[in-house]
Amino acid sequence: MSVAGLRKAAHETVAGLPREFWWLWTSTLVNRLGAFVATFMALYLTLDRGYSASYAGLVASLHGLGGVVSSLGAGVMTDRLGRRPTMLIAQLSTAVSVAVLGFMVHPVAIAGVAFVVGMASNASRPAVQAMMADIVRPEDRVRAFSLNYWAVNLGFAVSSAGAGFIAEYSYMAGFLGEALLTLLCAVVVFLKVPESRPEEEPRKAGEAAPDDVRLSTVLRDGRYMGVVGLSFLVALIFQQGYVGLPVAMGTDGLSSSDFGTAIAVNGVLIVALQIPVTRFIQHRDPRRLLIISSALAGYGFGLTAFAGSVGVYALTVCVWTLAEIVNAPTQTGLVVQLAPAHGRGRYQGMYTMSWSVAALIAPLMSGFVIDHYGAAWLWGTCAVLGTVTAAGYWLLMRNLELPEPVVAASTASEDRTASEDQAAPEDQAAPEDRTAPEPAV
Repeated sequence: MSVAGLRKAAHETVAGLPREFWWLWTSTLVNRLGAFVATFMALYLTLDRGYSASYAGLVASLHGLGGVVSSLGAGVMTDRLGRRPTMLIAQLSTAVSVAVLGFMVHPVAIAGVAFVVGMASNASRPAVQAMMADIVRPEDRVRAFSLNYWAVNLGFAVSSAGAGFIAEYSYMAGFLGEALLTLLCAVVVFLKVPESRPEEEPRKAGEAAPDDVRLSTVLRDGRYMGVVGLSFLVALIFQQGYVGLPVAMGTDGLSSSDFGTAIAVNGVLIVALQIPVTRFIQHRDPRRLLIISSALAGYGFGLTAFAGSVGVYALTVCVWTLAEIVNAPTQTGLVVQLAPAHGRGRYQGMYTMSWSVAALIAPLMSGFVIDHYGAAWLWGTCAVLGTVTAAGYWLLMRNLELPEPVVAASTASEDRTASEDQAAPEDQAAPEDRTAPEPAV
């Protein structure tokens, strides 16, 4: 592709998104750039503090349990208090709790504060996703979620590399560094991100207020809960890349650095391909994309049963990473489409919880299957789960009429833009030039 073609593709990727989105995107990037503690926590507890691997695993589980607990609570806060207050409370709480965790010495204190950190760090996710749905046009949401997912992975890749160097210097510097960057994230939200919660429609005199969306409302939404259940199965598959894959590679006689090489392919591909792949899929039927990506994820992990070298393991990572690139923004966009505007926080909280629960169960699942049956059975199970998930999406959404016609809206928007560009005088700036997003700084 020529330089002009690359410039046009980059412009089409970022054009048309509101300025508020780019500040929210910036806060996400800053937040993930500071995600040091999750990377080196196990090493900190075992090497620096001298605790056992079992205790380190317990602390990791408590951290994950905190995320499960906060998902629903943060969803309720997002709808009641607003998106911006929820994010500020979550980020300030994360900054304080991470800093406190660095000073904890007693094992009970470390475990307790780790649980609080898990709650705080996970609490902003429903608010961020709900705010993006509020401020971005329906036809641009898949692209916006994809850009946000790209920022998450870019920030995590940089922070993971930096965590190793920071840990060699001082673990305390990592705790305090994450606290400071999380605080900076809160400052960005406070100064630049306005509240986006939809206002209630005015009512006539004597008219009763509409019923609020409650958690019970979400639970009674059978189709949506079906999507949540399928997202849990997908998350259970993807989590094996971080819990089952290193164990399986170890049983094949490969080292931790070999695992690092193989899993690094995941981050590199996401950073390199997330944006161009999203440009390809953003106007396509999300139902078909979810079916294909779910099956591809299952079979990608299923192929791991035939791996025996670093190169083949890396090749299987390429397969399921492509599925992840397609699945993540598409599934998030579908969740937004199925959720009512005044209940997005609770709906997003339930969706976030499905991933948090998967992060808790995946280590137990991989350990049990590998110990009792062998790694090949784990990868076969992933292939079965992928097939079941794909079939579930087909059954659940074959008669689904999406409330927002994303494909049609996107095509119409492009047609209008093209006609305006053709009609504009040559000496007049193009519409994109007047609405270019503010650079993320």
